[in-house]
Amino acid sequence: MADKTFLDWPFFDDRHRELAASVDAWAADSLAHVDHADADAACRALVRAMGDAGILTHSAVDPFGGALDVRSLCLIRETLARHDGLADFAFAMQGLGTGAISLFGTDAQKAEWLPLTRSGQAISAFALTEPQSGSDVANSTMTATRDGDDYVLNGEKTWISNGGIADVYTLFARTGEAPGAKGLSAFILPAGLPGFEITERLETIAPHPLATLRFTDCRIPASAMLGQPGQGFRIAMSVLDVFRSTVAAAALGFARRALDEALDRVTARHVQGAPLAELQMVQGHIADMALDVDASSLLVYRAAWTKDSGAPRVTREAAMAKLFATEQAQQVIDKAVQLHGGDGVRSGQMVERLYRDIRALRIYEGASDVQRVVIARQTLAAHQEG
Repeated sequence: MADKTFLDWPFFDDRHRELAASVDAWAADSLAHVDHADADAACRALVRAMGDAGILTHSAVDPFGGALDVRSLCLIRETLARHDGLADFAFAMQGLGTGAISLFGTDAQKAEWLPLTRSGQAISAFALTEPQSGSDVANSTMTATRDGDDYVLNGEKTWISNGGIADVYTLFARTGEAPGAKGLSAFILPAGLPGFEITERLETIAPHPLATLRFTDCRIPASAMLGQPGQGFRIAMSVLDVFRSTVAAAALGFARRALDEALDRVTARHVQGAPLAELQMVQGHIADMALDVDASSLLVYRAAWTKDSGAPRVTREAAMAKLFATEQAQQVIDKAVQLHGGDGVRSGQMVERLYRDIRALRIYEGASDVQRVVIARQTLAAHQEG
């Protein structure tokens, strides 16, 4: 059984503890038999189910007033990831895909889309990455050219989560107000517009809906812009500033499940007449795993608490949480696989699935080396100011 004592930490209020318990109970009842063979169908079903359960209300702001609570987002992602990685993905993309609307949308934009995504009636996506610009967002080349009351989109996006199944995309394109980052703008894009096509579905070691999108003279009204022209980079970074901590929380959920699986294994499995858990080498692995889980948890919920306490940006804290939690989750899961022996690499085993699930988290929403650069720059800047 997963450790819940961290919920007693001062980062949380009673409402967070109640939320964690209710999501855990729902997940235990609803996620035991998710069919991962058809990721598209599974994600659609999961979004509907989480909408019906009220879980998705936490993925975006109430369009009639309220704010995102990052601790709630992190608790939900950790809990879902501990039960099923695809469920975590489905929840996460509802939040990331509408994050810019939550943070920068007009009242009309919020009222149009957020009731649909928060209830599971619409699926959302975040279209930022391009074939030649992943982490280097400032070099994005997709264009949005003003033409009367419209913008005309041309270019490609790739590695877009929920690509091909989303009903609405937050999309970033170059509007040309200035070179580099200052020339990007953000738009709300409904699926199915003329000139918008899915050119490739991307397969990965942990199946998720992923696609390459192409835009050819695709028209959207100027009212679809989020914020002001040229604010796209700032909007994207603000969204990632919130949701990067939640990626760390998902990694924490994977790691916590791996530790649980390892504990079950070493206490039940006997070697030479005694449980594996009595071997000092095994105890050393368990100690390292428990330490990584607790340290990750502290970093994740420090970042979330700091944001919820009113900090305008938590760039350094979120980067530290994502870097440490994802890297150490990989190590925790690897140890769990090792402690399972041959069973650890059998298809269908929980630790084998975790081994595949964790790898992408060290890449998306800012790869580990990008997080190192962010942390270093923030640390150096604080020293120079100080």
